[in-house]
Order: sequence, then structure tokens, then C-alpha cells
Amino acid sequence: MSKIAMGPQTLIYPMPVLLIGSDVDGKPNFMVVAWGGIANGEPPVISVAIRRTRHTFKGIKQNSTFSVNIPSADMVREADYCGITSGSRVDKVEVCRFKVFYGKLGNTPLIEQCPVNLECEVMHVLDLGSHSLVVGRIEESHISERCLTNGQPDVNKIKPMSYIMSPATQYRALGEVLAKAFSIGKELK
Repeated sequence: MSKIAMGPQTLIYPMPVLLIGSDVDGKPNFMVVAWGGIANGEPPVISVAIRRTRHTFKGIKQNSTFSVNIPSADMVREADYCGITSGSRVDKVEVCRFKVFYGKLGNTPLIEQCPVNLECEVMHVLDLGSHSLVVGRIEESHISERCLTNGQPDVNKIKPMSYIMSPATQYRALGEVLAKAFSIGKELK
């Protein structure tokens, strides 16, 4: 198989669709990011990469907290809207008809319609160049009761989506099951 060198690029697939929330000047705002993920297990930590010019980033700096809201596939329109408009010019909560609630941290807006919500306290903000990596300790997790099976989060009920960069530039739902994890590899032993 021949390979083509393409230079340094962010070619990680899939990328999660995450709605990041913060109160900006006392008003809830949300933006979409695809550059985010689990950073640590104990304590539970997540990281998201955000441009410092973003309106939501201003709120993160003001409060040292943020939320990570995982939208279901049926929220694709709202998620995309939160990525193509600025909260400095429009009230995304009103346009998207988000029902906002506050949890344990008290100053971190969460979206009721999202099946999963994480309340995070900022641990570090690392300036990396075009983006800052915001590292947050997960202080509380919320999940819609309808998305549980036997008391555990069920990804088939959550229906998260992913973002695929160009040339496709599209959102996708999870696909087919390939194999049982921590099992299929045993065939090579």
C-alpha cells in the first residue's frame, strides 16, 4: 500500500459533536466543538480546544467553569447553528429553544434536551497556538432517564453524533457494530 505524506494535520476520526456552555456576562451561551475528549479517569477530566476569540471562551474565563452537553442526532440542526453563529450577536438559547438548567456548580448552563451533560471546573487553560486547550474536572454528570438501560448510559438511546471534516464536511450518527471490545483481539493470541 502506498502512502502520501500530507504534512501535519488533525486527522482523527470520528470527532465528537459537543455543545460547550458557559455564562457570559451572566447569560447562558453555547458553542459547538469537535476537538474534545476524555483526558483522565481519576479524577474524571475532559479537554476541549477552543479559539480564544470565541464568545463562550469569554464566559469560561469569567467563571472558571463550563459544561459539556452531548446532543443526540435529532439535535443536529441546533448543534450546527451553535457553530455557525456567535453568541455575541444572537441569543442561541432563544433561537434553538434550549431549556437551560443549572446543577451542582450553580453557574454552569446545561441543556435539558441533550441526553448527557457534564459540569466542569477549569483545571488548566493551555495556549497552544490557534486554540486554547481547556482542561476541566468533571464535577457532576447528568443523563436523561430515558437514555439508561439497567441503570447505565446506553449509547443507542443517547444517539451521539460525530463530525467529519472536508471533503465530506458532515455530521454522522454512529454506525454498525464491528465486534465485542476486549474480546475480538483474543483471536490473535
